[in-house]
Amino acid sequence: MVNSVESAVIIIFLVFTFAFRAVGVVGESMLPTLSNGDWLAVTSYKSSYDRNDIIIITQPNALDEPLVKRIIAVGGDTIDIDFDEHIVYVNGKPVSESFIREPTSYRGDVSFPLSVPVGYVFVMGDNRNNSLDSRSEIIGLINEKYILGKAQYRVFPFSGFKIS
Repeated sequence: MVNSVESAVIIIFLVFTFAFRAVGVVGESMLPTLSNGDWLAVTSYKSSYDRNDIIIITQPNALDEPLVKRIIAVGGDTIDIDFDEHIVYVNGKPVSESFIREPTSYRGDVSFPLSVPVGYVFVMGDNRNNSLDSRSEIIGLINEKYILGKAQYRVFPFSGFKIS
């Protein structure tokens, strides 16, 4: 007979094998939303992604590690950043960014405005001035085929299960 602890272990194993993957956050580029050492439950079965989704990226890059970033613009969008006023625009409309750590001032080496091709996304970290992301040619636009999945929940630490 299977006891309740064994049942729980089996259920957790099945959930993380077939429904979710566990991915760790490395670095501080997603502060204040996510911290170094957080663990995320990531769904990998989603076929399309939306603005504001937090995703895990496996696209080869100079850092040679998976990245956790927020989608700012999707294929077909045009992104522009007014660095003097610290405002990000998508398709000519200012983006509401209550989740960022501080106003965007890091410019990177990409020219704006930038049109995002279909099949790609433009990502940034929530810690805008301490994030290597699509504003840098080192990372650039992200081909959707390199998106491992969308972060759904923080599974560790337990104090903040929901991701905003």
